[in-house]
Amino acid sequence: MFSNTITNLRKLGSRNSAPAVVIQLTKAEKWKMGITIFTGKILGLFVVLGIMKMLPGMMFNSANAAETYTAHETSMMNSINTVWTLVAAFLVFGMQAGFVMLEAGFARTKETVNVLLECVFDTAICGVLFYAVGYAFMFSHGNGFIGQNWFFLNGAPSTYEATGIPILAHWIFQFAFADTTSTITSGAMIGRTSFRGDILYSIGVTGFIYPIIGHWAWGPDGWLALMGTPDHFLPGLGQGFRDFAGSTVVHTIGGVISLAGAIVLGPRIGRVFSRDDKNGGMPPAHNLPLATVGAFILWFGWYGFNPGSTLSAMDGDGIGRIAANTTLAACAGSLTAMLLPLWFGPNKGKYDLPFTINGLLAGLVAITCPCYWVSPLGAVLIGLVAGAVVYYGTLLLEYYRIDDPVGAVPVHCIAGIWGTLSLGLFASGQYGASGPTGADVSATVKGLFYGGGWDVLKAQFIGSAVITIATFAIAFVLMYIVNKLPYPWKLRVEPEAETGPGGLDFFEHGASAYNDHD
Repeated sequence: MFSNTITNLRKLGSRNSAPAVVIQLTKAEKWKMGITIFTGKILGLFVVLGIMKMLPGMMFNSANAAETYTAHETSMMNSINTVWTLVAAFLVFGMQAGFVMLEAGFARTKETVNVLLECVFDTAICGVLFYAVGYAFMFSHGNGFIGQNWFFLNGAPSTYEATGIPILAHWIFQFAFADTTSTITSGAMIGRTSFRGDILYSIGVTGFIYPIIGHWAWGPDGWLALMGTPDHFLPGLGQGFRDFAGSTVVHTIGGVISLAGAIVLGPRIGRVFSRDDKNGGMPPAHNLPLATVGAFILWFGWYGFNPGSTLSAMDGDGIGRIAANTTLAACAGSLTAMLLPLWFGPNKGKYDLPFTINGLLAGLVAITCPCYWVSPLGAVLIGLVAGAVVYYGTLLLEYYRIDDPVGAVPVHCIAGIWGTLSLGLFASGQYGASGPTGADVSATVKGLFYGGGWDVLKAQFIGSAVITIATFAIAFVLMYIVNKLPYPWKLRVEPEAETGPGGLDFFEHGASAYNDHD
């Protein structure tokens, strides 16, 4: 199909450099490959949604749609729910391709290979650690702060809690979430992080920080999840902390760790901030087409991230509502983030592509927490605010001289906080919870703007604040310690790695992503 592909093998650098293999495609071939892959994904998604739509109606009619089911019906529902969970897990895992493209596209040419390898390594180490200890810390029973069972999945039950989902299927789905957190972490640290330093902090993040703090909100006995109930924290509040698909647990945690790393590392050598020079600002992205395709792949994967968090194909209305809300929030976020720099930015009168990309991602991040409980109108409003949050959050980092090449902090941390709080404002009071046999509306969630009072917002504020502060404190200590280690294990590379010929890619990996490099 790509018969015109040119393979060019050459040795780069000095006699001590490692040989690099560079494969080039013409522009037409790149577009053809991208369209082919994207079309296949879309067709596959429609097939899965069609099967999900038909099977429940074929198996369950009005005569047996009661509260009790036969063993055969329960088994069939569990099987369908498992398939749905696995399909969603595969979509979420596919987001890694989007993260790689987005981060590499926003980075400079001479740090592209470093970005690519870090993303691959983070996935590999996350899989091993989440199997060994992470899943146990996060999802097993223990106490309100940490799970204490199922290490290496030993002794785990056949299914997870009351979901009916096999434990290994649930592990795969949650591994994809953990991998997302670890990939977010590297975004604000691009261009000056040593690879060995990345190894050390990745172990801390995926093996301990993410699963232990995540247990507080998502664990079966997490203290934030049980907050507001008798004999637990703040019983009089009457509300627990809610985070349907991870605005806080995944995105805020990942974004806050990014912030801690960026502060400890300091800016890249030669980075000029706009407060110091009117011509300063973020160095231009080296490949905006790559970053844009990465953003669309992430958007596509979010249809597994959010709807898949139902863990139930039986809740068809919930899945449809979540998918619609996810779409609308992304659209609204991109529009706000495009218009604000057009009207007020230093390049006033120009349409800014990087802000538009990060705006749609901020909308996706923000809707991730409340996606099940809000109406489409609420999703639009949440997305509109998220686009503003990412724009002004980026300006805030620039003012404080924090170098964040991809916008990981405003997109994931700040927009994640906004999305978590927005549940307390926009929850419509119509929806309760998703279960293995369908939606449960026995206890609905109602926010302030729908007459629900302040209690849900209070619970969301407490949960978001606790997780944000705890994550930043622990991550800052971790990054600080790693940065004090002797080279090559310290967090920041030596100056010659950033300024030398070929930059970080040649210094750390002896390779370049392209034939020529700056």
